[in-house]
Amino acid sequence: MIAFLDWLNGILWGVPLIALMIITGLYFTIRSGFFQFRHFGWILKHTVGTLAQKDTKVTDDKKVISPFEAICTAVGGTVGFGNIAGVATAVASGGPGAVLWMWLTSFLGLILKQVEVTLGCYYRETNDNGEKFGGPTYYMQKGLGEQRHWGNKWKILAVIFGIGIFSTFFITSSNLTASEVVAGAFNFNGITVSGYFIDGRIVVGALLCLATYIITAGGTKGVASIFSKLVPFMSIAYIIMGILMIIVNINAVPNAFSMIFTNAFTGTAAVGGFAGAAVSKIIQTGMARSVYSNEAGWGTSPMIHSSADTPHPIEQGLWGSFEVFFDTFIVCSITALSVILSGTWADGATGGALALSAFNQSFGTVGSILLAIIMVIFTITTSGGWFTYYLAILEHINMKKTRFSELLIKAFYAVRSLPGLLWTIYLVHAQNTGFIWTVVDITSAIPTFVNVFVILLLSNEYFRLLKDYKARYMGIGEVDDNTVLFYEDKKVED
Repeated sequence: MIAFLDWLNGILWGVPLIALMIITGLYFTIRSGFFQFRHFGWILKHTVGTLAQKDTKVTDDKKVISPFEAICTAVGGTVGFGNIAGVATAVASGGPGAVLWMWLTSFLGLILKQVEVTLGCYYRETNDNGEKFGGPTYYMQKGLGEQRHWGNKWKILAVIFGIGIFSTFFITSSNLTASEVVAGAFNFNGITVSGYFIDGRIVVGALLCLATYIITAGGTKGVASIFSKLVPFMSIAYIIMGILMIIVNINAVPNAFSMIFTNAFTGTAAVGGFAGAAVSKIIQTGMARSVYSNEAGWGTSPMIHSSADTPHPIEQGLWGSFEVFFDTFIVCSITALSVILSGTWADGATGGALALSAFNQSFGTVGSILLAIIMVIFTITTSGGWFTYYLAILEHINMKKTRFSELLIKAFYAVRSLPGLLWTIYLVHAQNTGFIWTVVDITSAIPTFVNVFVILLLSNEYFRLLKDYKARYMGIGEVDDNTVLFYEDKKVED
């Protein structure tokens, strides 16, 4: 089975998907006039630069969330175990060179996420409760089904996309990864109840499951409100730990960067418990982990960004670009450098165990405990972020208010965090957790392929919106008052 999964992963993350992502990323980059590079200062100014402003709300509608709440929820969904355990695994399986391909993929991801978030806001819908929902299935319906006159053919892509997204609901490693780190950091082997021994990882997993139930009880608005407080704290704490790690190993930093750049094009020889990696494996690993960590092109973030209070679809799309920058170039880079600098990447360990080993080597028990605490928050925010993604798709299914769709949402709320715990129980008893990252890559490849293909088809709508935004807000070009938007009141007001 493991051999089959490795083969399938090689097919899905083979030439077709890699080529599609590179071609699509370059297409949007070139046709937009290298927007994510030339106007990077504008992006920062109109995202994090707005946080110091007292009032950034566009409306007083309590049913929508603020741009800051949207980015915190999206970052909470992306910045998590994938940035720690996932990136550590990428270095352990692809070598240091995988980091460069992760960075290069993210340069294109800056524009890809801007496009998908923009389209998500542009085509979003408002349910009977006044809540706004959007995402890939919505722009498939309106952009392809209605504007492109596809009829019901858009549903084929939507179903494939939905299956790919919901596969992560049933197959996830977030609960297991955090449980491994926490149990390892506190040397918690388990407890005995009525003569039956329960592994420590399962006990921790059950507590995380309960915490996720509590966090998501308030729906999308509730999750966004909590995350606006949790995410900044966890991000700053992890960044500080990473900077300290780099300072402690400052003499090894030049060699670490040398390994990243040279191994990316020459391959990595076997060393210690590391089996070595060819250039093709390094590219595949770096790109797959980039998509899994920052989710650019995956189609997930538009589902929460579409609920945001925004004056223009592109304005929220800027937050998508910032999300990729913060996720990959800051958080993921810190993890990668920490693992490489520690030298533990070649010991044969992967996932949370590898990250724990790296921080333990530099900071001892204190480092392990701090990482464990951060991992708990990461896991809860990741689960909460993905909860909003699943809910956006289910709300789309529930637009016609059928008995089946309403029961589906109720069933989802009832079991919303159980699959992660069940996977932890299964993998702990199976004593084989290594293949989970292969499965994770497979589940990300399917929806990414569909979503990137769809935004490529809808590229003209994005460029029309970009032209309108640049004219209205950046003073580039002339405003076309006949530009009618397919969202809100059908028109963006000055």
